[in-house]
Amino acid sequence: MTDAPPLLADAAARLAEMGRDFHARGWVLGTSGNFSAVLGQDPLRLAITPRGADKGRLDPEKVLEVDGRGAPLDGVSRPSDEVRLHLAIVQARRAGAVLHTHSVWSTLLSESHASDGGLAISGYEMLKGLAGVTTHAHREWVPIFENTQDWEAAAPAVETLLRERADVHAFLIRGHGLYTWGRDLAEARRHLEVLEFLLEVVGRAGRSA
Repeated sequence: MTDAPPLLADAAARLAEMGRDFHARGWVLGTSGNFSAVLGQDPLRLAITPRGADKGRLDPEKVLEVDGRGAPLDGVSRPSDEVRLHLAIVQARRAGAVLHTHSVWSTLLSESHASDGGLAISGYEMLKGLAGVTTHAHREWVPIFENTQDWEAAAPAVETLLRERADVHAFLIRGHGLYTWGRDLAEARRHLEVLEFLLEVVGRAGRSA
């Protein structure tokens, strides 16, 4: 990413900073997780983390730009294996940023609630940190999708659900972790912090509402 355009360089620096923070919190250990930020809508361009990168030591120079099909613009770099999911979220929700973590609690709850197809959370003040939520009495539904190694084939189902359920702020992948998004990186980060907090609370309490 030498001499990268300003938009890409700025997004890469912010994604790298988030990687260090989330790694320190135990949310993206090893090479887990992936992050993206929209650089342009017409044509669609994303800055996205590379495949197999340690997010705690993410080099901004390795963050790459992909087009609306997930192809790297430099024709060489390898984006996250889940780039198709990022594109599905952006296209369904007009999101400006997408964040994916592999925390302990998101992984455990994605398994324990998989048979229900999702996890409901209500009654917590922290819910008001989610866009459009104004009361702790809100009931947040977090869908759970089965994991796969072929997101090219599976992502359309995710996109369809997100178009049908405008109230959803996130989803879990079974045995895999949490995806959330926002209109920009700041909102996506806030959603991630809120949801990781809530998932840990629900997990420790041993219940959902």
